[in-house]
Formats: sequence, structure tokens, C-alpha cells
Amino acid sequence: MQLIKLSATDSTNAYLKRLFRRDAVPDFTVVQADHQTAGRGQPGTRWIGEEGKNLTFSILKRFEAFPATRHFQLNMLVSLSVYRLLESLQIPNLNLKWPNDILSGSRKLCGILLENKLRGAELSSSIIGIGLNVNQTDFEDLPAATSMKKITGNSHDLTEVLVTFLGLLQEAFREMPHPPYESYLREYEGKLYLKDQPAPFELSDGERITGTIRGVDPLGNLQLELKNGEVRPFGFKEVRYLREAL
Repeated sequence: MQLIKLSATDSTNAYLKRLFRRDAVPDFTVVQADHQTAGRGQPGTRWIGEEGKNLTFSILKRFEAFPATRHFQLNMLVSLSVYRLLESLQIPNLNLKWPNDILSGSRKLCGILLENKLRGAELSSSIIGIGLNVNQTDFEDLPAATSMKKITGNSHDLTEVLVTFLGLLQEAFREMPHPPYESYLREYEGKLYLKDQPAPFELSDGERITGTIRGVDPLGNLQLELKNGEVRPFGFKEVRYLREAL
């Protein structure tokens, strides 16, 4: 593992992509920055944090024979690794907000951005971007956000948290594809925010609906049960949670 530490950059994902295009970057290269000037969330939203108080980092993961149709397994593996990290640090009331946010209660603690590269019908590599709120406590412009310190009252060593997470993630990659895809799916669905609870959503055309999350299909689409009892799949660009649900 190679760790590159930066005082500031536009975005750790963008930095790692530039490095990847220019040089032979080893598998599991990690870029961490104290501050991002143009950090991005999902989809295309900005990630804003106080300098030196949070963890913002990206990881290059290379693959061999990873079918593109199973791309959501990567999403689940990373999300569950963050969940296990936070669970080990005794952060309470953890939930996974589809597709890849981690919440404590209804407040966002961590966001994940995956940027995959295809080679034919397979994933050849992925840049895994993670923003974890650690020691920041002022979220005046982000009312739905929280941090580890805000929840526990304790400060955390950023390096220790990062090293612990990278160990968990490396272990998860070593175990892949065991356990099988279905095992990841069951665990992920069991931790889904608002699962089996009616909640408001907005579709990509602006229509507002009430739906009940029943799970996620093998392609990563959210399975929503509508008022008429129909269960429909929605991709992450096709539906979003309304703030009333948060």
C-alpha cells in the first residue's frame, strides 16, 4: 500500500485519476488530503469540510475478472467496511442510506463516491473516494450532517481512524468473492435506512411519491413498493429521498 498525504488538492479522486493516467500506480494506492477545494459527493454534489478535521481520501483498486454486472458488490463492500469501522468505534444508530451514505440516526456521517473504469464487460479498476466527518462540530450550512466527535463528544486521531479503515477494507477485498454476492446483499439490506417504512421520494421528472423500501436488486437498484402495492426498481439517478424523510 502506498499512502500519499497532501495538505490540499481540488479533490482526492481527481488527483488520483490524474496520477493514474500519468504513472503506473500500484494497487491500493491511497491519497489523503487535509483540505479539498472541490470535493464531490453523489451525484456531483460538493463535499464541504473544515480543513484538518475530517478524513477525505481516495483509494485505487485494480481488478482481474470482476464482472461489470456485479459493480454494486463493490459499493456494498466499501459501505459495509465503513459501517464496521464506525461500529468498532462505538458510533450509535448506524444506517446505510442507499446507495452509499452512512448515517447516524438520520444525519450524514460519511459519503462515498465510486468511479469505475471498464475493460469490455469487466471492471478493470475503481477509484474509491470517501469523506468521513470526524472532528468537525460546526455544520451550520449542512443541517443534515454530523460527525464522530459531535456524536461521542470525543476527538479522534485521523491517522488511526484511516489506518484502521484501510485494514478493514483490505481484509474485505481479500475475502472477495467469498462470501458470495447474496451474502453482501442480505447484510446491506439489513442495515438500510428507512427499510420497510413509508417515506417521501422525488422522481427524476419531479413527481413526488410515497414509497416503502423493500430492498435492493442485484444491479443495485432501489426496490420501492408504491401505494398500489407494485414494487418498482429505481436507479440512483431516478429517485432521491426528500428532506422530510431525513
